[in-house]
Amino acid sequence: QVQPVESGGGLVQAGNSLRLSCAVSGRTFILYVMGWFRQPPGKEREFVAAINYNGGRIYYADSVKGRFSISRDNAKNTVYLQMNNLKPEDTAVYYCAADLRGPTETVDSRPSEYEHWGQGTRVTVSS
Repeated sequence: QVQPVESGGGLVQAGNSLRLSCAVSGRTFILYVMGWFRQPPGKEREFVAAINYNGGRIYYADSVKGRFSISRDNAKNTVYLQMNNLKPEDTAVYYCAADLRGPTETVDSRPSEYEHWGQGTRVTVSS
């Protein structure tokens, strides 16, 4: 059973940083493309970033490029999202998701491609 569990959310002032973590149970973490998505208040879920099995392929949404960084530690079954220079528009519930894609160089930004989702962690950025 693959179950992502997010942590690290909270309330921060604009311009500050947060690091989200997502621990994934199971023995096949390395076979999963991992993605971060977010759902701002009153809006639909949107793609943030994704990373392939070995970190060699990374993709960001334009809105976070240059400010956010995704990484993974396969020995710890954990994926991270380092968020710098946070803005009020980054306020959202952030979700971690796993896509069983195998050892591939491709990643996907479509939520429908991800089979396993965490419960989310809330990030609030005050101005």
